[in-house]
Amino acid sequence: MNKLNRFLESTLLKPTMTGTEVDLLVKEAIDEQFVGVCVPPFWVKKVRRDLGEENIQLVTVVGFPFGYTDTATKVFEAKEAIRQGADELDLVWSQTAYHSGMIWPKIEIAQIAKICHEEERILKVIIETANLNEEQIIEASLMCQDAGADFVKTSTGYASAGAKVEHIKLMRENLSSNVGIKASGGIKTLDFALQLINAGADRIGTSSAKALMNSWRAT
Repeated sequence: MNKLNRFLESTLLKPTMTGTEVDLLVKEAIDEQFVGVCVPPFWVKKVRRDLGEENIQLVTVVGFPFGYTDTATKVFEAKEAIRQGADELDLVWSQTAYHSGMIWPKIEIAQIAKICHEEERILKVIIETANLNEEQIIEASLMCQDAGADFVKTSTGYASAGAKVEHIKLMRENLSSNVGIKASGGIKTLDFALQLINAGADRIGTSSAKALMNSWRAT
């Protein structure tokens, strides 16, 4: 396995976050050389400046946290995030459309995937696995893959549950090897993070990245 830090996206997506917390997030990411930092769109421009030439992906969210916004709004968000310096976009797919039996989520993902890929950016799609049964997780993952997503992501952290090992295994068994999996939501311990990686996760999105690295070094 690669070093743990190259799986970790250090994430800060809470409503009350402060500039001081953002500064600490960036400092820790540089010190630990995490694969990425994930922040709300409001902080993208600042974090882009602060990261400078570091080999750390700047990640932000689109349609967060429920995916309710219409496609035109998500398209605008995506373009603006890229303009301000985001390397990767984590898009909350249209849960309401999916649960209404519509094909629209796939169309929406394809539009935003095209925007990302034309600018050489990465698109991850959050399907909110807590709101899906196993059959739906498979269906949702394949919809994302077919629409051009680079990663399928488990959770926003705002649902009733986050990442689960069995869901990562299910996704890995059904997705192509060139589509990554980002596990996120409730990942607080080293043991759980390693279980998710062993199950097939390529990225771990967590607000506990620094603590996980400390535990890693202590083993």
